[in-house]
Amino acid sequence: MNVCVLGAGTMGHGIAQVSAMGGHDVVLRDVDEAIVESGLEHVRENLQGGIDRGKVTEAERDAAFDRIEGATDLAAVADADLVVEAVPEDEELKRSVLSEVEGHVDDDCVLASNTSSIPVTGIASALADPSRAVGLHFFNPVHIMGLVEVVAAEQTSDATREFAEEFVEGIDKTAVVVEDSPGFASSRLGVALGVEAMRMVQEGVASPRDIDAAMELGYNHPMGPVELGDVVGLDVRLDILEQLREELGERFRPPTVLRKKVRAGKLGKKSGEGFYVWEDGEIVGVSGEEGTDE
Repeated sequence: MNVCVLGAGTMGHGIAQVSAMGGHDVVLRDVDEAIVESGLEHVRENLQGGIDRGKVTEAERDAAFDRIEGATDLAAVADADLVVEAVPEDEELKRSVLSEVEGHVDDDCVLASNTSSIPVTGIASALADPSRAVGLHFFNPVHIMGLVEVVAAEQTSDATREFAEEFVEGIDKTAVVVEDSPGFASSRLGVALGVEAMRMVQEGVASPRDIDAAMELGYNHPMGPVELGDVVGLDVRLDILEQLREELGERFRPPTVLRKKVRAGKLGKKSGEGFYVWEDGEIVGVSGEEGTDE
């Protein structure tokens, strides 16, 4: 199968990597050549990390990377059987991107959105044939996380949904099928936990470290909700909460501490500080506390 991923950022290059490792020929496309090259370099690093951990052989690495090519021209989608957009979480941008793509692909090409919370039905409505649209919500880091939400829009055909499920299974992920609704299943539940953890930090109930330890050790979560917010990006968390609040009510009102951090540019791991302080991808301290970890 030919797969084209639109957007070479964190999610896009991860989707390209797992698609190539699943045996598909992949084009990773972005509007900026530097972003494309950065995405390809991240794929190289991820594959090398897999070798270092004994999860990937050198032959598998080489074969996967040989299946990926970068591009900036939208004409790169022409031969695609599946296009997955992984552009920023902006409904109008996603609608515009997929609408433009539709004019460059065959009639049977499936158009997927890697949105974490935007209703896929609204994105699909921008297409001449909305039955070909589906949500494919991957999780970060894509090459490690085993889940993909297949989101069926109101217009999604049974054939499109089945195609999406088969694709997910073919790249060695587990598909959960959800009907299109605000936050789907995972984002709605995950954000609800995360926002309550932030409120607890704001109210001084416990420190970020202790809240995270409670969920990791008490509930066997691989990562606590405060740290997860930093990893996902606090700006992303804020955008999702604003949308869920609009759709589902005040229980998803963003806490003041989150708004302040985003306003200050403290977006989490990607900016070097959120609720935690980060260096070289590792937590070295808690924001606002004196000193850092040794």
